[in-house]
Amino acid sequence: MTISPEESLIEYPSDFPIKVMGQTHDTLQDELLAIVLEHDPDFDAATIEVRPSKAGNYTGLTFTVRAVSREQLDNLYRALHAHHLVRVVM
Repeated sequence: MTISPEESLIEYPSDFPIKVMGQTHDTLQDELLAIVLEHDPDFDAATIEVRPSKAGNYTGLTFTVRAVSREQLDNLYRALHAHHLVRVVM
């Protein structure tokens, strides 16, 4: 489905936060960063926000990407959600 720029609630380009909740694992952040960089090559890894859950079983990560199109965001959401450690992408 294609959404015209007039129908979109997001103005492109813009900074857009994507929140991901995944199982805590030593490589989670690096693996998700690699996915983000495929869709936003200029993403600055120093801007990642990391929040462990109380019990430490899950890690919340926020990636604020430079969104240039709905297609880019949709593809990024799909790629992150497909990762085996990821439980939620918002």
